[in-house]
Amino acid sequence: MDRLPPLAALHAFALAMEGGSLAAAAARLNVTQPAISRRVRELEAALGVTLLRRGANAVVPTEAGARYAAALRQAFDSIAAATAELGAGPAAPLRVRAYTTFALRWLIPRLPHFRALHPGVEIEVATSTAPEVDFAREGLDAAVRSSAGPPLKGALRLQPITVVPYATPAALRRAGAAHLTRLGSRIRPGDWAVWLQAQGEGASGHTLLFESTSLAIQAALEGLGAVICPPSYVTEEVRQRRLTPLPGGEAATGEHYWLLLPPGRQRPAAAWFRDWLVTEAHGGAPAGQEIE
Repeated sequence: MDRLPPLAALHAFALAMEGGSLAAAAARLNVTQPAISRRVRELEAALGVTLLRRGANAVVPTEAGARYAAALRQAFDSIAAATAELGAGPAAPLRVRAYTTFALRWLIPRLPHFRALHPGVEIEVATSTAPEVDFAREGLDAAVRSSAGPPLKGALRLQPITVVPYATPAALRRAGAAHLTRLGSRIRPGDWAVWLQAQGEGASGHTLLFESTSLAIQAALEGLGAVICPPSYVTEEVRQRRLTPLPGGEAATGEHYWLLLPPGRQRPAAAWFRDWLVTEAHGGAPAGQEIE
């Protein structure tokens, strides 16, 4: 223990490596960039080893520095995990952002599974349709977004988005599938066109768009038409025969749901949530692919 370098210097170096610059480490610790530089030089002097090659806008580790940073990352992660396991006090809830309908109809119904695995972890779900995610400003630990390709480096692919139109049995009997009003959301206005194209049909005609898919599903339940949505959103309604799929089956939209995490080291509970969510999204089989 007496041979350990100063902890502040170790932490400064680890954060500089994690963020890719001395400025990033300074922002994390709320100190100046020269202060971080002094701490790293102090560490190099204590070790007698050059850890960083300094450039104009970034720092590049030496071979020894890269090895040392990897070992420090594991050490700090172990300290964080050990601290969390102490249970010394209530931890702040994990704050997760998702789309409204995804949260209501997919995520929240599955959260009891997560709580059974991690009973001490609380999750706070926020909803937004904003295309950008600002983890620091919004205080987020994770976010779910949909897009054709990875929205950010390190995004985890959860599941492909497929869509099917659904209507009440009474509406189908009354109007027939071809004459039902098309219902959708302003968030995903192109889903009907995708499905019709998969059926070999044109996308002409009007679609009644709501603020969210949840509202469109409710409109379909009231007999106002046929809603287009992922099958997982209406599993219970189909089981209860309150909604039935129109003939034609699923159509792939070419998009996926992605899990986004803030850069740098995550809280242990956030890592548990990440692993659980990826497993749930793949039907209970551990999966997930990080996109560089």
